[in-house]
Amino acid sequence: MSNFVGLFKAEIQRLSKKEARQQTEPLKKSSTQYRSDIAALKRRIAALEATVRRLQKTGAARVRPVAQDSEDAQKLRFRREGFATLRKKLGLSAADMGKLLGVTGQSVYHWETGKARPRASQLPAIAAVRKMGKKAALARLGELA
Repeated sequence: MSNFVGLFKAEIQRLSKKEARQQTEPLKKSSTQYRSDIAALKRRIAALEATVRRLQKTGAARVRPVAQDSEDAQKLRFRREGFATLRKKLGLSAADMGKLLGVTGQSVYHWETGKARPRASQLPAIAAVRKMGKKAALARLGELA
């Protein structure tokens, strides 16, 4: 009799586990689907935020240099001492110089201290500002504001 009770108990446990598994399987599948959807949405948000940050950086008006051929563009050089002197000569803050060039004031500061160098694509804008006088630079800042 004791053997029958043990077998009966084991069969009830097996059937209850089977029933519980059948009831929870759809929930597991939907939970997995929701988690993957949430992860995809998080990735999409991160990509969109990165795009917004990039567009905010490049969205500032940039100084367009006078048309130059490719030979002149390759001859452009950058010296941090000369750049700092130019900014002081024009009487501009680092933030104002950044607005003229379409970069942040922090970038200008890093260029002047030698922590960073401007990209090759920014050298023509710097060359254009070099050709400006103090009045022209202030007028251009007024246009940008």
